[in-house]
Amino acid sequence: MELNNKTQQNFLKGLLLGNRLLCSSIVKKLIQNNYSIIDIYENIIKKSLYEVGELWEYNKISVATEHLASAISEAIINEHYFSIIAQQKIGKTVLLASVENEYHQIGIKMISDLFEMNGWNSYFLGSNTPTVDIISFAKTIPLDFMAISLSIYFHLPELEKMIRIFRQEFPKTPILVGGQAFSHGGQNVLLNYENVFFKPDLNSTDLFIKKLNNHG
Repeated sequence: MELNNKTQQNFLKGLLLGNRLLCSSIVKKLIQNNYSIIDIYENIIKKSLYEVGELWEYNKISVATEHLASAISEAIINEHYFSIIAQQKIGKTVLLASVENEYHQIGIKMISDLFEMNGWNSYFLGSNTPTVDIISFAKTIPLDFMAISLSIYFHLPELEKMIRIFRQEFPKTPILVGGQAFSHGGQNVLLNYENVFFKPDLNSTDLFIKKLNNHG
């Protein structure tokens, strides 16, 4: 079974039909054929969900279908958690969340898995967690890194607000930022903040994490 456009389109078809069994079997076969989880996340699941989002945006599918596609995708990601996490931990901790008032969390869940694959301890807070609660939780863990997802471009001011509030309590902690919103631009805004890093996809994020590991 090849990781190609036909495979991705079959996965997308399964999502739109609400066929979790089909989607799950596609991913399992790819894993059996030694395709990396990162490639599957990036080129099958992520790409399909972006297409689902476009179909919803143009009123070609309902909110219910979009929610079902997201639920199936997240369930499939969770199926493989124990097989992909690193058995050897490196003693570093990352906290991950979506921007407040955003309800998309699969992208940042994938990033959480990448950190876990590279030996980090990940605390994944998911979607629409109030910034004040994120800060409160961050104070209870040995935090080394913060990762934030932005899915909607018009929420860019909310992301900036979140960064500023986080910086008041954690002036030195590095922040990783990414998400679908940046396909519309906005990366330059992040240059206004020190120690904030933007990564556009899973492959570049994985390389970034590996460099962090190598530099201790």
